[in-house]
Amino acid sequence: MLSTQVTAPSAHDQEPNVIDSTARYSPSVRRRRLSRELRRLREGTNLTADEVGRRLEWSQGKLSAMETNKWKRPNPRDIKDLCELYETDDATREALMTMARESRKRGWWEDEYGDVLGSAYVGFEQEARSLHAYQPLVIPGLLQTPAYIRALARGDLARDADEIDRRLEMRMTRQKILEHEDPLTMWVIIDEAALVRPFGSTADQREQLQRLVDTDALEHVTLQILPFDAGLHAGLACGFVILSYTQDPSIVYLETGGGNALYLDKPEDLERHSVRFQHLQASALAPDASIRFLSEMISQLE
Repeated sequence: MLSTQVTAPSAHDQEPNVIDSTARYSPSVRRRRLSRELRRLREGTNLTADEVGRRLEWSQGKLSAMETNKWKRPNPRDIKDLCELYETDDATREALMTMARESRKRGWWEDEYGDVLGSAYVGFEQEARSLHAYQPLVIPGLLQTPAYIRALARGDLARDADEIDRRLEMRMTRQKILEHEDPLTMWVIIDEAALVRPFGSTADQREQLQRLVDTDALEHVTLQILPFDAGLHAGLACGFVILSYTQDPSIVYLETGGGNALYLDKPEDLERHSVRFQHLQASALAPDASIRFLSEMISQLE
């Protein structure tokens, strides 16, 4: 049965169309959840998508798009019609209608930075309860310093000063999720290759390494370094992120370059990457040793 626990509106929801950066829920995640629940309800009635479309006089493919999360702003009227057809109880109907209304809002990343590279990913990160990531080439976005973010943008061929500033602003706003009263729990493994790649000044490099060392004081952040002397290991193919949720299936995020990405949610994809992450944990330095490794790198910078 669909959970009828619904997030109550709070002070930050006074603006009806935009969710601000202090919120810990995401329209992207709510749309995904709504799609999954609509499909489950239809299957429970033993109706096909075509049969539902004919009964409601909808265009071909409309319900399929709704059930596969290929929509942006769910229409509450459509949800109401489906609830009537499926003969749902009042609690289920209200939960679905609330999800539809929340799904129609715009997150701060869409409202302010919808055209910035990587903004789509933020929608899934915003409501995640935990994040497990392996980064072979760059420092994870949530742990980057302003100087590193700017250098990374220029390395990605961003030349317009306004574009670089907007990338910086969005990433720094993203990082607030680690300072939230209900913060994201994060376990990240960083390959030594990402640490030794030079950028900016020596002071910039020292600041970035110190930012990583400072995570040792955060109970909700665990960091491991995978040194070169680990040899060939399970993460040589590519980096990845596993996002886990309280009410929703986990997602595996793979960056494919050029602003493109894959979002995988099949059980076999999650299992494969979870096993890979466990192997990387075993190959990497322990958290305490990783902090010492980083501190030693700082001391060696001239």
